Amino acid sequence: MSTDFAVAFAIGVGAIGPGIGIGILVGKALEAIGRNPEATGKIQTNMILGIAFAEAIAIYALVIALILRFV
Repeated sequence: MSTDFAVAFAIGVGAIGPGIGIGILVGKALEAIGRNPEATGKIQTNMILGIAFAEAIAIYALVIALILRFV
């Protein structure tokens, strides 16, 4: 029973940070595109790269949750 809680806690807490980070990142990118539409391609490329790095943190949390579940 405590293992199930640990798994849920690990993935829950591990998804909060990247979720907030991605929301802030996309919001700021859209503001930047709104101010300078000519730079859309460069801003969008950097935004997608930042999203990928933030999402990697959530994947690490998922891996930890899976390790806790099957150990």
